[in-house]
Amino acid sequence: MLERLTFQGEHGEKMEFYVLEQTRVNGRDYLLAADSAEGDGECLILKDLSAEEDREGLYEIVEDERELDAVLTVFEQLLDDVDIAK
Repeated sequence: MLERLTFQGEHGEKMEFYVLEQTRVNGRDYLLAADSAEGDGECLILKDLSAEEDREGLYEIVEDERELDAVLTVFEQLLDDVDIAK
């Protein structure tokens, strides 16, 4: 059973994502989450900001290209049977 996360969008809408994998890179935790439990929908890479903001469950979508490429490479290695398109 995949862990389900509920996020609130910019306009107040609720979005559900399922955690497919998690990893730690350079001391920071990241989640690979999909909008489908089967993992075949839209995927996001989320950076955990909880520790630096001293708030539990605070995530940010990774948008920096260099950071995204580095973390995506790690997730591709962890999930060698999954094709992750950028």
